[in-house]
Amino acid sequence: MTDAASAGDVWRKSKASQPSGNCLEVAIGDEAVRVRHSQEPSGAVLSFTHAEWRAFLTGARNGEFDLPE
Repeated sequence: MTDAASAGDVWRKSKASQPSGNCLEVAIGDEAVRVRHSQEPSGAVLSFTHAEWRAFLTGARNGEFDLPE
């Protein structure tokens, strides 16, 4: 985890994000994928390698991180 995003990061959030703004933003860079809370852009940033991000996306697509019903 880092304290702030890199100045050159281009942040995106899902089109499915809530109107309340409680969502994550993602910046995909050459070296890493960074994740932050959209309402705290100057707050903490999680950083993942591309391999870690691909593994997470695969798990998410397979329903491994779905909320319990």
